[in-house]
Amino acid sequence: MKRYLIIIVALAAAIAGVAIGIAAARHGNPSAAKARASASPKALTTQPAAKATPKSADAAQPDAHENPQDDPNAIWFASNAMPMPPFLTRDLNGQIISTAALRGKVVLLSFWATWCGPCREELPEMIGLANRYKGRLQIIGISLDDSPPREVRAFAQKMGINYPVVMGSREMISEYGGVPALPTTFVADPQGHIVQKHVGLFPLSTYDDEIRALLGMPVEAKVKTFVDTGQIFLKNAANATELPGVDLAHLSPDQKRAALKRLNSENCSCGCGLTLAQCRINDSTCPVSTGIAAKVVKEIAAKTPRTTQHTAAQP
Repeated sequence: MKRYLIIIVALAAAIAGVAIGIAAARHGNPSAAKARASASPKALTTQPAAKATPKSADAAQPDAHENPQDDPNAIWFASNAMPMPPFLTRDLNGQIISTAALRGKVVLLSFWATWCGPCREELPEMIGLANRYKGRLQIIGISLDDSPPREVRAFAQKMGINYPVVMGSREMISEYGGVPALPTTFVADPQGHIVQKHVGLFPLSTYDDEIRALLGMPVEAKVKTFVDTGQIFLKNAANATELPGVDLAHLSPDQKRAALKRLNSENCSCGCGLTLAQCRINDSTCPVSTGIAAKVVKEIAAKTPRTTQHTAAQP
């Protein structure tokens, strides 16, 4: 009798484990996924209107203080989404690819390379999405390989890639505000606005939910909006009121404005070619921008507000 009881308990535990595993896969941790990325040797971090609210859910009103990390299970789109930087080029098969022809579809622009491990792991997911949403989704692979196009084309054929692949350029990378790691995928809504960016390997459910929401299809997750302060396009760093690793809490409102103005106008000397604010957002581990930013804040805090002395006019 005890033996049967043990078997029943074991079966129940196994079923519970499967259920937990399914739930975890459904709500994958984007923060953990971001760590699965390859550095891009071609990566540039130079600088490069309204978006349609998904019909599938009531999106929250944009809040400058809302952060996608606060609710990783929600679907997050930028409320101040910028138009997709245009390009006109030919894919590996010689077909013309133009961003102007992409209107009306959800678009995934995937910067990748054949040598990138996480990129290879992501390919089956992209191929599956292209099949699942055929006619409503357009994926474009942007190869950052140094190899000749014929070699990239042979790789694409071997892997069964079923969407256009174009060879990326430094100009294209610059237009999209830099690609710090691979894969990096930009998500555009049917109106042609970039509403999200993912750096690294993300769960299939992340893209599936976003595509469905943008197509007006039912989704289980809540749709929320955030203000892009450099998470998508570094040029929007000027909108940020807080920066990673920069302590502005002890400054007065006037001092904080002055500090942010300097951080957005002075360049980092680490060689990235970015402003201090952009470098903090693009690479929060950069010791150079960390030190310079701290020095700027210290200098601002040390300054006493100027007072204007008023003298009474002599009668």
